Parts: sequence; structure tokens; C-alpha cells
Amino acid sequence: MGDSGGSVVSVDVERISFGGKEHHIQTNHGSVSVAIYGDHEKPALITYPDIALNHMSCFQGLLFCPEAASLLLHNFCIYHISPPGHELGAAPILASTPVPSADDLADQVADVLDFFGLDSVMCLGVTAGAYILTLFATKYRERVQGLILVSPLCAEHFCWNFLFLREYMDALLNLNQILCRLAEVGIWNQYILTLCRRKDLTENLKQLQCRTLIFVGENSQFHAEAVHMTAKLDRRYSALVEVQACGSVVTEEQPHAMLIPMEYFLMGYGLYRPSQINCSPRSPLNPFCISPELLSPESMGVKLKPIKTRANLNL
Repeated sequence: MGDSGGSVVSVDVERISFGGKEHHIQTNHGSVSVAIYGDHEKPALITYPDIALNHMSCFQGLLFCPEAASLLLHNFCIYHISPPGHELGAAPILASTPVPSADDLADQVADVLDFFGLDSVMCLGVTAGAYILTLFATKYRERVQGLILVSPLCAEHFCWNFLFLREYMDALLNLNQILCRLAEVGIWNQYILTLCRRKDLTENLKQLQCRTLIFVGENSQFHAEAVHMTAKLDRRYSALVEVQACGSVVTEEQPHAMLIPMEYFLMGYGLYRPSQINCSPRSPLNPFCISPELLSPESMGVKLKPIKTRANLNL
């Protein structure tokens, strides 16, 4: 792997996490950690976690769900991007370190794609991470094939409520230890400040050129935000999945509920679970028309809004 722009340098970390190789990449906006899982020849799936989480604490529930892991790892090489300082073993962030803007973090994603030679990617983000990837998609529209967003943010609101998400404490393994670690080095505070200074993306949503699948728990305090975002997206290319008996972090609380909606969503790109097709994708994503029913309303105890496809059948 080489530097595509001359200003991005990578240092491999000699550590394997759950079978993935972790890299530290120095971007134009600071260092960022990327853990890679899977075959580099496959299409890329970029993930971005919520505040105080990393790729293991935010996405391990989904990836440890056998059917979901089969769907994702069969079709994608997964690039887990951690916000600055959120990777395991991160060095303390000095008080004098400038707080990155949300635009800086979105530009970091672009730098990561440049470094690994990735052109167009699928994105999966949770809450704060969903905001960063949505912002990335509005800034680099041609580089995003699709968005899978969990309890996303898009409007400009006061966001100290992140501090009181008790559902995280109940849903995520060993989160108390993770939060203590992050609080000690001031990492969580920086990410919160970044999100508190975020801009409103509402007016940019209809300009997105990719299909979007949104998940939100019916008990999530970000439920209204997810509904608002869905209403502002182009209805031809978006769908909302409301997961019953679930809070915000659907990837950890109800990962099985994401399987069938994601499966139907990815069918629109010619991607299937191994049991349905034997060939393994080896080329960039090439979306085509989604079938008349984008998602199945009977699946896994979820309620879908809307249940009809948002794709133009004449495309």
C-alpha cells in the first residue's frame, strides 16, 4: 500500500484485533486508526463508531451475529475507522491539541480512502459516526455508493445528552471500563465538542447521490432525529427501519434485526449472502435498480417506514 497524495503516511501496528490488521495513518488532519478485516480485493465497507466507542465495542455485536457476519464479510473488506484517540491503547490527547471539526473528521475519511486506493465505498455509522459519514457523503458524493446509518444525527442541536446514555451501560460489554479509559485521557470530551459544534446537514440531504438505509430503536432518544432525517432525504432512495424494544445502538442491542433489511438493501448492489450465490464480489460496487419491495416488513420484529422501494424503476 502506498501514499496516493504524498501527504499521507501509514505506520503498521503489530497487533491483530479479532483477526483484523490495524494501521495508524497520518492524515492532513491528524492521525487516525484503521482496522481492516477481509479480502482487500472486495468492495470496501467503511465503519465509524459513536462517541466513547471503538470498532469492537460498537460493531462486534453485529459482526458476531453469524448471519450478518456472513453477509458483510462475504461481500466486503471492512475498514473500521476510529475517531482520533478512540483506538485501543491510544496515547493520551494533550490539552493543547486542537479539537478537530466535523469537517476535519470527514476529510480524514477521504484521506483514508486515498491511502488505500479506494474509489467508491459503502458506509456504516452509529449516531456520531453516522453524522460524520453523512457529512462525508455530502462533501464527497461520488465516493459513497450507499449509507447504512444507525440512530443518525443531522440537525444542529445541543448534544450534551450523550453524557447520559444509560442504555450504553446496559447494552455494551465492559463499556464502563472503556468510558473510564477514555475519560482519563480526555478523548471522549474532544469528540463531544466536535459534535456539539456540528453544522446542520438538513439542506444537503436531498443532494446525496446514494441510497440510504436508516435504523433506529423505538426507544432511542434519537428517534425523532432519525425520522427528521428520513423525511428530508430523497424518498426514492431511502428507507427507515424502526426496531422494536431497542435503544440507540442497534448494532449491539438488536443486531439480528438488521440482517434482513440490510440483505434486501444490498441486493440492489448485486450483493448476497454466500448461501444465495457462490461467487465472491471482486469489483467496485455497481448499483442497479432495487426490486419493488426494498425491505420486508415481516422480518425480525421490525417496523419499516416506508416499506416500498424508493428507487426509480426506470433507472
